[in-house]
Amino acid sequence: MTLADAKQRFSNRVADYLRYRPGYPPAVLDLLRTECGLRADHIIADIGSGTGLLSQLFLKNGHRLFGVEPNRQMREAGEKFLDRFQEFTSVPAAQAFHWFERHAARREFRRILKPGGWVVVLWNDRRMEEAPLTREYEGVLERFGIDYQRVKDSYPESADIRGFFDGGVFTARDLPNYQILDWEGFRGRLGSSSFAPTEDHPHYAPMMAELERIFRQHQQDGSVRMEYFTRIYFGQLRADRD
Repeated sequence: MTLADAKQRFSNRVADYLRYRPGYPPAVLDLLRTECGLRADHIIADIGSGTGLLSQLFLKNGHRLFGVEPNRQMREAGEKFLDRFQEFTSVPAAQAFHWFERHAARREFRRILKPGGWVVVLWNDRRMEEAPLTREYEGVLERFGIDYQRVKDSYPESADIRGFFDGGVFTARDLPNYQILDWEGFRGRLGSSSFAPTEDHPHYAPMMAELERIFRQHQQDGSVRMEYFTRIYFGQLRADRD
């Protein structure tokens, strides 16, 4: 996948992304305070800031934050979402860790980090083992997603994270997270994914029929609970070796 393709995949999904993607648990801040010495006067660079869901967590904690997002539509939505925070600065540069070119990203992180600065990589990962709803949701993605397997395979494993830190020490943690979604939200959550077929695609109608069946099977009082882990890797980079 080219960088240009990765940058544009979410251009027509911004509204759904902002409304229906999960945020991040406040426990992220507690973890980073304990493990990384996070203080409110630390400056944060949110690389791949998207619509501002993670940025908001740090801004509410009092940080000055630079949101770096290459996709224009996502970046503009984030600017609007976060415009009440005076400490937010939006930067148009070349979403997420699994789209990065590892060596180039590591060089750039070394450039912008202050001495002793920390790199934190985190994302929300659906919880499969003990959560029947998310397993069935995963089946919908595998069956109907346009290029879901390619995107899924791009998400980093522990070996990829270890390679990124390139011999530096890093730590992995998982924090529980969830969303409560009504039917509109459940449908919108799927629609926010870059690999979900749009209404003009032949997969769309059967996908939505299967999604509605799953919702009806698992809903209680008109809503379902989508379970996640917020996966967090944090560490410090070694001296420049690229």
